[in-house]
Order: sequence, then structure tokens, then C-alpha cells
Amino acid sequence: MKFSALLFLLSLFFIQCSPTTQSTESENVIRYDRPDASILKGVSIPSDRKLFFSSGQVSAPNNLEAPEKTLAAYGNTHQQSIGTLKKLEGVLKEAGLGMKDVVYLGVFIAPDPTNNKIDFDAWFKAYGEYFNNAENPNKVARTTLGVAALARDYLLVEVEAIAVYP
Repeated sequence: MKFSALLFLLSLFFIQCSPTTQSTESENVIRYDRPDASILKGVSIPSDRKLFFSSGQVSAPNNLEAPEKTLAAYGNTHQQSIGTLKKLEGVLKEAGLGMKDVVYLGVFIAPDPTNNKIDFDAWFKAYGEYFNNAENPNKVARTTLGVAALARDYLLVEVEAIAVYP
């Protein structure tokens, strides 16, 4: 019995390691969609594609008239979400990429100190302005987490991305 199980495992190993011809499909990014959702179930990247990983991005101040390093300067969750996505767009452009090349987002949202609540809907609205729309129909795999705090008390949103070079 142990010998047949060993043979079975070895045969699986050799099947996995045996060379196969690549089809056109395996050369492309494969997005595992959920038509009723704004995000993907997952994404598969062929091994020959180059990836870009961003660090977590946060918004620049939205109100330069407000005191520096305050919530008034950076804005609410929606304003910071838009500012963060704009900043991410600039980082991607610097790397020769665009929002259409993003395949994964890691999103961290802290509670707004004015009401101590995490405004996920504000993030979802901002996401819809950059993904899964007429201008950029691509959806991404995404994790969105509510966190106790970010690195600074006036920051409410941080986003990291993985993109695939065309």
C-alpha cells in the first residue's frame, strides 16, 4: 500500500515537472472573475511576466489651507482614498505602468477619529472611480482590512499594489 501511494505521488511530481507547450492562454494574465462583484476571486500570472510591487501609498494633503499633518489637511476616508489612488497612479506611471496593469491591491483603512468608525463604503466608492468602470474595466484581486491605526493619526487609508508589465 505504501509503495503504491509513493508511486502515485512520484507520478504526480513528474507530471507537474514535465515540459508542456505554452498556449496563448498561459502567456496572458488570467483573471478569475465574479460577475456580480467589483473585485476578482483571484488572478494567475504566467511565470515569464515581470511584476511590480508598490510600497503602501497614502494620500498627499488635500487641503493646503489646513494645518499640516492634521485630519483637516488630509480629509475624510473618501478624500484620502482618491488621493491615495492618484498617488499610486503616479508611482505606476513612473514604473511605466498604469492602473489597467494592477492585478492586486492590499487596502488598509483606519477609523475616522471624528466618529471612530471605519468607512468602507467611502473606499468602495473611490475604488469604483479607478477600477471596474468604463475607463478601466479591469477588476483586481483585493484585500481590504480595517485596522486600528496607520503610521500617523491623520492617515485613514493606505494602499499597496501589485501590477504586471504588459
